[in-house]
Amino acid sequence: MKNKILLLLALLLATASPHAFAQSRHTVAADAFFQAGEYFGALEKYKIAFAKENNRDQTSRIMFQLGECHRLMNQPVEAEEWFFKAIEARYQNTDVFLRYAQTLHKNAKYDEALAQFEEYARLVPNDPRADVGIQACEMARQWLEKPQRWEIANVAELNSPQSDFAPTFADKDQSLLYFTSTRDAATGNDINGVVGLNFSDIFMARLDRKDKWSEPVPAPGAINTPFDEGSAAFAPGFTQIYYTQCLQDRRQDLGCRLWWANLSDTAWAAPTEMDLVSDSSITLGHPALSPDGLALYFSSDMDGGRGGKDLWVMRRAATSASWGRPTNLGPEVNTPGDELFPAVAPDGTLHFASDYHPGMGGLDIFRAPRENGKHKVENLGFPLNTNADDFGITFFPEANRGFFSSTREGGRGSDDIYSFFLPALEFDLLVWVYDEESREPLANASVALTGSDGTQLAATTDDKGNARFDLKPETDYQLLATLERHLNGKAEESTKALAESMTLEAQIYLAPIGETVELPNIEYDLAKWDLRPESMVSLDKLLQTLENNPRITIELGSHTDFRGSDEYNRELAQKRAQSVVDYLISKGIAPDRLVAKGYGEDAPRLVDEKIAARVDFLKAGDRLNEAFINALAEESQKETAHQLNRRTEFRVLSTDYVPAEQRLPQQPEPQEPAED
Repeated sequence: MKNKILLLLALLLATASPHAFAQSRHTVAADAFFQAGEYFGALEKYKIAFAKENNRDQTSRIMFQLGECHRLMNQPVEAEEWFFKAIEARYQNTDVFLRYAQTLHKNAKYDEALAQFEEYARLVPNDPRADVGIQACEMARQWLEKPQRWEIANVAELNSPQSDFAPTFADKDQSLLYFTSTRDAATGNDINGVVGLNFSDIFMARLDRKDKWSEPVPAPGAINTPFDEGSAAFAPGFTQIYYTQCLQDRRQDLGCRLWWANLSDTAWAAPTEMDLVSDSSITLGHPALSPDGLALYFSSDMDGGRGGKDLWVMRRAATSASWGRPTNLGPEVNTPGDELFPAVAPDGTLHFASDYHPGMGGLDIFRAPRENGKHKVENLGFPLNTNADDFGITFFPEANRGFFSSTREGGRGSDDIYSFFLPALEFDLLVWVYDEESREPLANASVALTGSDGTQLAATTDDKGNARFDLKPETDYQLLATLERHLNGKAEESTKALAESMTLEAQIYLAPIGETVELPNIEYDLAKWDLRPESMVSLDKLLQTLENNPRITIELGSHTDFRGSDEYNRELAQKRAQSVVDYLISKGIAPDRLVAKGYGEDAPRLVDEKIAARVDFLKAGDRLNEAFINALAEESQKETAHQLNRRTEFRVLSTDYVPAEQRLPQQPEPQEPAED
């Protein structure tokens, strides 16, 4: 009623005295329409006022108001143009920088929007909207650079040249879809003064056996009127509907309220308003029910909120019980902006649209799972969200697909219904098996894969040494490669925390049995045999080899250079080899699998191709004995040769070791019969 009185008063003033109000009567009338929420009518009045106004200050304000009308009618391109003109005309209200930044943001001009938010932050340093806008621009650029895996498609059969939005399933088979539409088939002939479109009705469409939607028709029964209806939700069983209805008449603005109705045969019976508020200036809408029907979410600007439209919830003990009083969802979900169109996924996770939480622009869709008793709000990312308004989501039972509404480019009307689908993550694993000495691929190696989910798979490498596996998301895997006359090799892979489909690769190197394998970086202090800390990495690798090959026994051989007596070097080498054996025993390796051997200087190194490739004065086949080293010309070369001789190696002694606890008891020797 208040808005209607304001509008009538303004129109009377505008015509009362042409002489007194020659310069301002159109502006006054436009302001009244604007205050009444009639943005479509206000826009036309402001255009007339702009053409007739000569005062510079008034002209800049009209420019700003034209931008506001376009913004509130969801026409951001036109709004951007008028806000820019108002800034150029030196409009003396800092809000123009905020509105200009917001429309740039909504038009996906993130760099320009960021600059304007920063300018607004400089002018109004304590307004949190500047910080939120800056964060939103920075995050939007990141989301564009790393899009999510959503597959989005316009559902052409459901959309019209008008506005179609807020889809929701109306039966258990997900073959009946209800949604809101302003298409020509809607009830009534009047134009909505807020946005200049038809009033909306609730429509429905059915999915046939060929997965095609039927031509949408108005929902049957008494729920549609000549004014706005929409945003339907259903109680379990789909025989009770909750929806938004905004009624008007010539005497009173009745506002938007929540209504419900029961299904009678195949049509909806006369609806009933939910008695929540009496103030007609308060709006309630966008109902959503939890899967069990015990929680009803909705959006409202009722007292007790954080500003704009907030999300509220009512609960009941059973589907036959009465609803409790509304409770605000609190600061984790609600903001000073608008939170609208709540929806609940099959797993109970709340989803909603917001124009304040950092997003791509306009309304974005967010999910809000509960963690430790609080909602954690997460943006669903691009391309489900865009710089346009994205809202009104609904889900199939599996929750990775469904429908939502959007004003993004490429649609048929101002709002269109889109399908979304999140394809399953796909992971391939390529395992490459190589000979550790030659680095050549090993064909016919057996590769066993074990997953943390119990998966057990096996494959054999091809002539390129490759085996391939399909992996599952969020799973750890162990790989074991085996081949005759080679030590076993292991590797690990995981798909946990991987957000994109990809091919993983693992390389496993198998040491040939019969070859002596050097343990690199086994370091000792001069004349000492205590293991230094830097040796542990190499020894832990040997420990892993022994655990991977539980049937081998090995010899640990330690070598010195020829400086010092033969006896001293053998004794020192024996102690060094034993220190390695002792370390492995301390880690749980059975003592009878290990033999310590101190060679001293008795086995000088034979240079192989790998050593020759990195030491330029040596060639393959050189034996680094005393005579060879003494013949080297430079002291640095001699020292290098001495270092090559000082080494610790292991070699496999047997491959048929059986732990003591698994050995068969020995049979006693047969006794000769005693002589009489």
